[in-house]
Amino acid sequence: MIYMIMIGIIFLLEWFIKNMAEAWGKEKEQKDIWRGKLYLTKYHNEGAFLNLGEKKRKLMAVISVLLTVFCLILFLLSLFQKGNGLLKAGLSLLLGGAFSNTYDRMKRKYVVDYFGFRFKCLPGLSKVVFNLSDFFILVGAMLGAVGWIKL
Repeated sequence: MIYMIMIGIIFLLEWFIKNMAEAWGKEKEQKDIWRGKLYLTKYHNEGAFLNLGEKKRKLMAVISVLLTVFCLILFLLSLFQKGNGLLKAGLSLLLGGAFSNTYDRMKRKYVVDYFGFRFKCLPGLSKVVFNLSDFFILVGAMLGAVGWIKL
C-alpha cells in the first residue's frame, strides 16, 4: 500500500508544480533561486530527454505509454513477491515520475520542465531543463535495477 501512496504523492506533487510552472512568466524566462546555481523557468519539452524526438511527438507519446505500462506490470508483479522493498520502492519512484510525464505528453502534448542548474565546470548542463519527475525516474530506475539484481 505504501508503494501505491508513493506513486500517487509523486504524481500529485508534480501535477501541482507543473500547473504552477505553466502560470509563470514567458517560456524560457529564468529566475535565479539559489546563488546563481539553480534557476526556475518554464520549458515545454515536446520530445524526450534533451528534446530527442521532438519532431515525432506521437511516437514519443506511444513509447512513453508502452514503457510506463511495462514498468507498471513489473511493479504489480513485484507486489506479489515477499520482501525486495528496494525493487518495489524503485519502481514506485519510477512510476510516479513516468505517470506524470506520460500524462503531460497525452494531455498537454509536451512535458513541462521547470528548473535547471548552472555550474562553471559543466557549462552544457545549464542548457538542460528538468522537472522532479526526471529525478524520480532516474533514482527509481537505479534502485529498481539494484533490487532486480538482488532477485
